[in-house]
Amino acid sequence: MGASVDDLIQAALADEDPDGPTRWQAIADLQQRGDLETFTAARRLCASATVPERVLGVDILGELGRDRPFADKTIPVLRYLAASEDDTRVLYSVLIAFGHLRDPRALPSVIDLSTHPEATVRYGAAYALPNILGHPADPAGLAALRRLAEDKDPDVADWASLGLTLATAHMNTSRQQLLDP
Repeated sequence: MGASVDDLIQAALADEDPDGPTRWQAIADLQQRGDLETFTAARRLCASATVPERVLGVDILGELGRDRPFADKTIPVLRYLAASEDDTRVLYSVLIAFGHLRDPRALPSVIDLSTHPEATVRYGAAYALPNILGHPADPAGLAALRRLAEDKDPDVADWASLGLTLATAHMNTSRQQLLDP
């Protein structure tokens, strides 16, 4: 059987590098489990008093289970954090999780955070937006993506421009499919 949920969480927290291989292997193992025990532990981490634990909880929830079995329970947790969190690392992780979940219910939260003063948060919004625009693409989401494509931070602008290109290509493909007999 593998390591327990608690052991994997402790291993992830022990790796102080946010991009560390030990941390991400533990997160991947937790996400692969995709069970209620892991969801409950991750949700509990999201309510922690410490930033590293909140970030870990969000990172786990962003891709928990192959078919995202807890998306209906995850979106409200992430939307709450998006509205109440002050730490940019947590907000960035929330936005990346929204992008992974590909759920249009996250759109209002992402649009709100797309004007955040920190470039890291706007970058997360630029990542999330093309993944949650919906079909057809939400006009407010597209407007936020266009605004981010003009961002003063070049990384934000580049990512948003790519997202806009992908969203536009998807819209054109969908339109063409409607026109083809």
